Amino acid sequence: MELTLLGTGAPDGLPRPDCPCAVCASARGTRARAATALLVDDALLLDLTPGAVFAAARSGRSVAGVRQVLLTHPHDGPAMELPASLPPAGRVPDGQELTLISGHRVRAVAMDAPGTGYEVTSPTGERLLYLPPGGAPAGLPDRVAEPYDMVVLDVIGRPDAVARLRAADAVTAATEVIAVHLDHDAPPAQELDRRLAAGGARAVPDGTTLPVGEYDAVPARPRRTLVTGGARSGKSLEAERRLETFPEVVYVATGGRRDGDAEWADRIGLHRERRPAAWRTEETCELVELLESDGPPLLIDCLSLWLTDAMDRVDAWDDALWADGGRDRLRIRVADLVRAVRGTRRTVVAVTNEVGSGVVPATPGGRRFRDELGRLNAAFAAECEHVLLVVAGQALVLRG
Repeated sequence: MELTLLGTGAPDGLPRPDCPCAVCASARGTRARAATALLVDDALLLDLTPGAVFAAARSGRSVAGVRQVLLTHPHDGPAMELPASLPPAGRVPDGQELTLISGHRVRAVAMDAPGTGYEVTSPTGERLLYLPPGGAPAGLPDRVAEPYDMVVLDVIGRPDAVARLRAADAVTAATEVIAVHLDHDAPPAQELDRRLAAGGARAVPDGTTLPVGEYDAVPARPRRTLVTGGARSGKSLEAERRLETFPEVVYVATGGRRDGDAEWADRIGLHRERRPAAWRTEETCELVELLESDGPPLLIDCLSLWLTDAMDRVDAWDDALWADGGRDRLRIRVADLVRAVRGTRRTVVAVTNEVGSGVVPATPGGRRFRDELGRLNAAFAAECEHVLLVVAGQALVLRG
């Protein structure tokens, strides 16, 4: 089965008409995207957008053989243009199946938002799932009998849809995940590619034809990622985005609780509100045990608080005790952590602070902490496939 993406953008396209935002201003040439429409084996058209005939011609395809046009958007969806050569556009009721003269079987999938999803099975058995913008499947079983070969959906707007499909084994490591319905809320160019790759997905230009069932294009997700940055730089949000398509994540809070500290409680509350409900939180600094065990991905926030705890345990704040074995005991703890990161089988995203570019601390203990955190960050980063520096909410790739 071959899939041609006549468009990959949001219903209004990208750039949006008359929108002055930075993303729309830069969406030119190959970065411009028409409203999403899919042509399957030149026989089935999923979503009908203005200019579909010309988009197919530019892609080296033809809609002359299309025998069925199906819509995913709600009834008040984007404008349609029905060429005289195409059959009327329609919709399959949720749960019902349609068999085309070409041999393709199409089943309508119920959504948790307005619109209809479609599961397409080719005559030779390849399986494609296409979802409308802003939607995720409703009523998925705990486990599906067979995973999809390709899933095409709104990854940026609904990353939890990918997580739901993964939880039900509908999306596996062999499933190609294609991001569509891309709007000006999506990051531009390389930032988009990087964010999608973290979730095992990718975007392609309008007009791309993809064979459904070939798995060599599935992006490889890095196992270990370190995200560093200054205060309020957006590093924690960046780390969370890298794991938002996973069905289960263990959020490791190394800061613990601080009874009576209202400001700290507010910070923790904001972090919890951002995280998906399915994520589990563990308040601990015993990172080595977690890294050496099997389980779902870990999000460690953060290494600087872990180091604070480690320095507390070895009396590193006292100059005399630091010189009398404290330094050596801390180095052992750091070495154990780095060794566990190197050998872990789990997906890990860790957050840390970049403190070496700021004001020089006034106290010996503060300077000691700054220096030891710099050493820890360097050692941890050396074991990671991907290292990011976040500045003013923008992620700069240092490695990977």
